[in-house]
Amino acid sequence: MNKDQIEGRVEAAKGKIKEATGVLIGDKKFETEGEAQKNVGKIQAGLGDIKEEIKDEIKKELKEDS
Repeated sequence: MNKDQIEGRVEAAKGKIKEATGVLIGDKKFETEGEAQKNVGKIQAGLGDIKEEIKDEIKKELKEDS
């Protein structure tokens, strides 16, 4: 697991909590901010996932070439 995966998932979780809080208290701005934060976190985590896949493929290729 890399830094982007961890930070992205943490941001997504914080955003989800913020979004739910906004819904509960009826604050549309807070809800929208939470949704945006959640989506940014998902994107960052996805980027981290892609980085890991690339790293794994490179390692696999290097092993095959050896």
